[in-house]
Amino acid sequence: MALGHDQARVRVPATSANLGPGFDALGLALALHDDLEVRVLPSGVSVQVTGEGAGEVPDGEQHLVLRALRLALDHVGAPQPGLALTCVNRIPHGRGLGSSAAAAVGGLLLARGLLADPAALDDDTVLALATRLEGHPDNAAPALLGGATIAWVEQADGTAPRPRAVRFPVHQEVVPVVLVPQERLSTQHARSVLPAVVTHRDAAFQAGRAALLVEALGRRPDLLLPATEDRLHQEHRREVMSDSLALVDELRAQGVAAVVSGAGPTVLALTRRAGEGMDADEALARALSTRAGAWRLLRPGVDDEGGQVRSGA
Repeated sequence: MALGHDQARVRVPATSANLGPGFDALGLALALHDDLEVRVLPSGVSVQVTGEGAGEVPDGEQHLVLRALRLALDHVGAPQPGLALTCVNRIPHGRGLGSSAAAAVGGLLLARGLLADPAALDDDTVLALATRLEGHPDNAAPALLGGATIAWVEQADGTAPRPRAVRFPVHQEVVPVVLVPQERLSTQHARSVLPAVVTHRDAAFQAGRAALLVEALGRRPDLLLPATEDRLHQEHRREVMSDSLALVDELRAQGVAAVVSGAGPTVLALTRRAGEGMDADEALARALSTRAGAWRLLRPGVDDEGGQVRSGA
């Protein structure tokens, strides 16, 4: 496979996974973006990062965007040139907003933008490679496809696991609000407190709520509060993100469909348009008034497009 371009640019969105009951399956793309650019060099590597993660993430071949880009080029048998990577990051790191999925998908799409035949890295291939890097497709799917997504992994006898995803549009009344705390939490730590076994009663409850959430997001926003109830992971994580779960509890008590975003500790509120504002504006203001300076409120909106790539200068 030959390279067809010496430069590519990608814009990739933040994501929120789980959305309450859709553990490791449901995801939502948010209109908060990292902008990535790569240029082909005769040799060597340079990485320049501004914004989130600047001075913290690796500045060489171990940078996740470059690792993903190299993986994609290797997958299609393309040459491995020198690369100059520039990242303008706006997605907070370690907060449950899919920063690592954005980096993985972004790097894979940069590789697509460099190829003479971009179809060699179609969406199915990008999702599979991103899942190899991420471990599961729940954040990678909305980062790639935009909107709301349902992701799963198929595996027939004797075959390798195959990640799959479908996208569905989000109702225009649904407005995500993101509450970002100062502290960070690793996904690994957040997963370490989850039980290995759940009861049949809780599994049945969770299946019903996850199915209802698809309907609520797509067609019935009035059902968002009951549709975001969870018994599988959030309560088990209270010991490692007590402030986040306290905020979720307070908002839900006031009728706001609040959940932990991904592995946390960010809180996602799925609000609804109501006249000049949102139905949750007063509840959010009350909740934050007692937490001055501890949380940052963002209203990113839904990203309907997913990762966007442009080849050339």
